[in-house]
Amino acid sequence: MSSPGNTSRTETAVGAACLLLGAALAWGATSISSEAGYSGVGPNFLPWVVAITLLVCGALLLLQSLKGGFRGREAPEGAATGDWLSFVWISAALLLNALLITRIGFIASCTLAFVIAVRGFHISQGRPRASVAAWLKDALVGAAISAPVFWLFTKVLGVSLPGLTSTGWL
Repeated sequence: MSSPGNTSRTETAVGAACLLLGAALAWGATSISSEAGYSGVGPNFLPWVVAITLLVCGALLLLQSLKGGFRGREAPEGAATGDWLSFVWISAALLLNALLITRIGFIASCTLAFVIAVRGFHISQGRPRASVAAWLKDALVGAAISAPVFWLFTKVLGVSLPGLTSTGWL
């Protein structure tokens, strides 16, 4: 465990970094056109919202760190070191999704990524073995999440996502 002095310096650094990030984002937002677009909101609106939020959070974090440190912080839980096997499973899920999304479509690749990532999380909780029913349940949950997202983006928002068929439904 680190000494209280180290913790205070680290907490001050976190607040300062948040302030610097907010300032950098605000500086970048000044170069974005403020010409009103849809509903009177210009393209620089969201960067300004994020920049101001980061500046406020950074100021509050810095203030709290200078007044004795972050209060109400719980002790970290979990293992002292990372679970590398779980990390590999979850990383594989992300990489496979990126590799397969244009080949088997958004829904199938996201469902597969969900199943593999969930397995990684189960391994990290000490439950490495799963029944066929658990794998099937994970696949159904993954499809229940990815299919509506796909339909929302393609049918409602008009955003083109890779599909399995040319119908736009799979």
